[in-house]
Amino acid sequence: MEYRELSVPGAWEITPKQFGDPRGVFLEWFKAGKFEESLGHPLDLQQANMSVSAAGVLRGIHFADTPPGQAKYVTCPKGAVLDVVVDIRVGSPTFGAWDSVVLDDTDRRAIYLGEGLGHAFLSLEDDSTVMYLCSTGYSPGREHGIHPLDPEVAIDWPTTARDGSALTPLLSEKDLAAPSLSEAAATGLLPTLEQVTARLEALRASAR
Repeated sequence: MEYRELSVPGAWEITPKQFGDPRGVFLEWFKAGKFEESLGHPLDLQQANMSVSAAGVLRGIHFADTPPGQAKYVTCPKGAVLDVVVDIRVGSPTFGAWDSVVLDDTDRRAIYLGEGLGHAFLSLEDDSTVMYLCSTGYSPGREHGIHPLDPEVAIDWPTTARDGSALTPLLSEKDLAAPSLSEAAATGLLPTLEQVTARLEALRASAR
């Protein structure tokens, strides 16, 4: 299992080793010891989610109030998605920057997004299944969004599906109504780098 930090600090691509034979494939898609060794703190697993999306479904950009925030460890066991992390931490040197990882049923990679980061993905195939390990449970009052097509963030979303057909983004009403990054910052909705740093220090201290 290999960890590679993305260009947005606090986000990691995880590539598992796959063991195949005529019966199929086996892999470890999460391992607590390797996770803590790579990030310096454990994943406090509080909830596991799963979504199934048609081709073109665009979910996000979602984030939670920090503290406590909500870290996510995400994989796609069926189908394919472009999974995107956005730095929404006010005061961060990479504020507004984004990076992405293709999660699919071929390479079977995962992505980890630490507290204070925005998360979105675009389904590249019908019935793409995404599974999330989350550090906190669902709490509607502290969960928010930024419009995934915000030109200021300028995510380069794919326009073709896995089979080469054209993709038309399909958003929920909630995501369509989400503010831009600038609007969210102006209203104090976004986490600050200081808040996120303090949260990470607390997590690392608890692991000592």
